[in-house]
Amino acid sequence: MDLNGRRVSRETQERLEHFVTLFQKWSKAINLTAPSTVGDAWRRHVADSAQIFQLQPVGKSWVDLGSGGGFPGVVTAIFLAELGEGWVHLVESNNKKAAFLRAALRETGGRGSVHPIRIEDAAAAVPVCDFASARALAELDLLFDYVEPFAQRNAEMRSYFHKGRDYRSEIAKAHGRWQFDLVEHKSAVEQDSVVLEVFNLQRLV
Repeated sequence: MDLNGRRVSRETQERLEHFVTLFQKWSKAINLTAPSTVGDAWRRHVADSAQIFQLQPVGKSWVDLGSGGGFPGVVTAIFLAELGEGWVHLVESNNKKAAFLRAALRETGGRGSVHPIRIEDAAAAVPVCDFASARALAELDLLFDYVEPFAQRNAEMRSYFHKGRDYRSEIAKAHGRWQFDLVEHKSAVEQDSVVLEVFNLQRLV
């Protein structure tokens, strides 16, 4: 099977398909994401989330902020299961969503753990990470506040954020308080959307 034009093993495909089934089942009881997107979860969420791992297909440590319905955190954890190394720390303060994330990791064999805490407390719970991710969480300026503690501990850390068509205005606003390097990866799923790869993050004010 191909995902975003890249080959995915049968085992990983089966894990992802089971995850989608779980996601759609749990979505009937709790609000994991926008209801209008649940039926198209494979394209709108799984394929979109898979871009993160496909940019960094290595067995390293991730922190996924505001994991919600598991995108991209659980998807990354499923890809790491095939590698047999690496780990995703999923941060989600909503207890019902955290319960879903635990079930998803358990049933798919994804390499990750759930931290039912506020994002502001994540740096204390996850001392070091190689990569950070967030999807549909906050503006870039606020996301930088969240990931800065990790960047301070690991100068090589990179962050990956899904953004829609207004991302350029978020970048301009963030430059008011931050210095950073940036790579824009055009989305393979949504036109006018990008995955922003951020590194060398430093606070200016």
